Amino acid sequence: MRWYVAIFDDAGDDLHERIGLTPEFHRQRRTGTVDLEHHTHFLNEIMPGESVAVYARLVARSPKRIHYLMFLVNETRPKLAAIFECMNSFMDLETRRTAPFPAEILAKIDAWIERDAKLDWPAPVSGSMQV
Repeated sequence: MRWYVAIFDDAGDDLHERIGLTPEFHRQRRTGTVDLEHHTHFLNEIMPGESVAVYARLVARSPKRIHYLMFLVNETRPKLAAIFECMNSFMDLETRRTAPFPAEILAKIDAWIERDAKLDWPAPVSGSMQV
């Protein structure tokens, strides 16, 4: 379990960088992000030496939050190993409170959500998270 979550955590860093929330962006603005809630659905075992990949799907957003899924795929077998569902928020580190995403970040999030909404399969959300 620990290693699955570590893989998802690293993939989350990559997801944030892809929408423009790089470490440099956060340092310059004194901002960050925080997971408000997440669920991990463990489906299949991954053995040492097997190759894995993580794919992200953005589901929804509010001015301060993004709701997304990540899929851990065992590419050696190939099988879906786990699904990670997350509600993440933008933070102002000066006030220590959630804050609205900057407009340029929202534009990237919106483009990603629009692209993923065109997929021909429904997002397997738990139903327990709402933006």
